[in-house]
Amino acid sequence: MATANIEIPDKLVEVFTGEADVRGAHGGRGSGKTRTFAKMTAVRALMWASAGREGIILCGRQFMNSLDDSSLEEVKAAIQSEPMLLPHFEIGEKYVRTKDGRVSYKFAGLDRNISSVKSKSRILLCWVDEAEPVTENAWQVLIPTLREEDSELWVTWNPEREDSATHKRFRLSDNPRFKVVQLNYRDNPWFPALLDRTRINDAIERPDQYAHVWEGDFKSIAEGAYYAASITKAREEHRIGRLEADPHMTLRAIWDIGGTGAKADACAIWIAQYVGKEIRWLDYYEKKGQPLAAHINWLRDNGYGKAYCILPHDGASNDKVHDVSYQSALQAAGFEVRVIPNQGKGAAMQRVEAARKLFPQMWFNEDRCEAGIKAIGWYHPKIDHARGIDLGPDHDWSSHGSDAFGLGAVEYQMTADDNVMSQPLRRNLRGIA
Repeated sequence: MATANIEIPDKLVEVFTGEADVRGAHGGRGSGKTRTFAKMTAVRALMWASAGREGIILCGRQFMNSLDDSSLEEVKAAIQSEPMLLPHFEIGEKYVRTKDGRVSYKFAGLDRNISSVKSKSRILLCWVDEAEPVTENAWQVLIPTLREEDSELWVTWNPEREDSATHKRFRLSDNPRFKVVQLNYRDNPWFPALLDRTRINDAIERPDQYAHVWEGDFKSIAEGAYYAASITKAREEHRIGRLEADPHMTLRAIWDIGGTGAKADACAIWIAQYVGKEIRWLDYYEKKGQPLAAHINWLRDNGYGKAYCILPHDGASNDKVHDVSYQSALQAAGFEVRVIPNQGKGAAMQRVEAARKLFPQMWFNEDRCEAGIKAIGWYHPKIDHARGIDLGPDHDWSSHGSDAFGLGAVEYQMTADDNVMSQPLRRNLRGIA
């Protein structure tokens, strides 16, 4: 076969040079990674077919209900864009294969059809696109199906979460046979002018999403998140940064109660001070499946042994196993405790509205509260897309820190109300004296 030149972004030349078990790219929109990887699968297919090899190229995505959700159209477009490749492939409505029939493409969804992948033989190459949501279980099933000695796994994705299985497997690995790079719009020499105008507009109108969408950063604020605009405003006003405790003011430990055991909800604690009209968030703690003693030890070890503990209404309820409430246990450990009464139906949104109202008065220690800021940045409504109904706050990993955060806002309002109500009493007492 005659030698031909295939143009790809410079940053990907090293990825496709030499031997590797895994080749990949992660980054934001407009980088050209999907089109390039689709094109390179065709280059490999043609090389193998020309060498007399037979097998399949498996293109996977985590979610694929039909071929419309697959990489089929991307593969077709990539082949059709290269005059050198197009004559060597048969492209049908639902298939792509080399003209000699030796190498063909197959498409699979990993969430529902992962078991069927195990039965596929002669997989020369597996390319998983949009790989961010692929689960650890899916990777564990998929990777052993690559049985050919020179089989390779290719992975492309837009990062969202630091704890995703894809991030942990391929970005944090120091395996010398993994060739994975970050690729963004500025690395794409064919980045279109129209897309660049969209990018610039996003930087102006959607700054809270820009870094994730265009720079390939992790998603710090979910779409529709309750506090998205408030966090962006706080950053613009430099209210998220270095912040120290006032030694003369009361420290508050504001809780969302978790439980013990691997499947229990996480326990979240915000450390805060009310200084004048400011709410200063100084620290954040979250642990899952740990006993109350572990949380108390964290408070004491970090200088919060005399913190005023603010608990949600269930803090006064006895634990089903130990027959003791958080309130009584914390009091026995020497903490002063306040339990916020049950706010009734719609309590979660009441907390959200209270926190939104007070957000302009809030300051954050960026380093110590990093995990907490991520939690409230992600906290968002659960939407029934079929009916277009907002079902209220979604109970996911972010809800524990967000519930405690909202409880702090409610407690601040109650404290302010208490102070206002007590002023006439103090004036009356002074008059009597």
